[in-house]
Amino acid sequence: MKKDFFAALRFITILPFGDPEYFKPERMLQYFPVVGLLLGFIIAFCDLIFCSLWSTQTASIIDIVLLISITGAFHLDGLGDAADGMLGVRSREKALSIMKDSRIGMMGLAAVACVLALKFAGLSELNENRFLFLLIIPAYSRGGSLFGFIYLKYLRSDEGTAKPLFGDKPDHSILIWMVIPAVLSLLGGFRGILLNIIFALTIYAILSWYKKRMGGITGDMLGAMTEITEAVLLLTVTAGL
Repeated sequence: MKKDFFAALRFITILPFGDPEYFKPERMLQYFPVVGLLLGFIIAFCDLIFCSLWSTQTASIIDIVLLISITGAFHLDGLGDAADGMLGVRSREKALSIMKDSRIGMMGLAAVACVLALKFAGLSELNENRFLFLLIIPAYSRGGSLFGFIYLKYLRSDEGTAKPLFGDKPDHSILIWMVIPAVLSLLGGFRGILLNIIFALTIYAILSWYKKRMGGITGDMLGAMTEITEAVLLLTVTAGL
């Protein structure tokens, strides 16, 4: 259990914990939400310090930079590649080829800029239950990728970063740790309940579009889903409802 958690931590972040030689994808997937909770705690704790030194807007920018740094821009890279490949009138094969290119195009750059701007908009308006939502939203966004593993097939026949994770098709048991952010969200009252509803709708919408557009999923698309989900949830908990 401990080794599997650290394997997930090393996969998602640049934090140098655990045995770098230990890698059992089928056992570490379930810990993605737990890694998200750890990331959320780091951001939420540091945010308390940042907000005591600067304005909420400045603290929000530093929060975003810190999260990008800890994760090594892992999911942002996927967002840029997925946007370059999928946005536009291209065949599935052409889109997959473009996503494999490490260079970022204008569409990818625009997508990254827009998602980061939306995150800032949400974070800068987040006042009520700020610590709570900073804690659990990274867990939701990283746990959300698990639905991609469960419901969609992997599209690449050659090697890819995510390919080992699709070796044995996982079932719903990998969602077990999603119960933690779900329970914690109830502390947020109405906005916590709304968070769960919007999370479910967002994941369903993204996966439905992926299936229609591509017929499956890649590691870049998983990264894009993580980033988009995070931005949508930050906007959800700050909506003036």
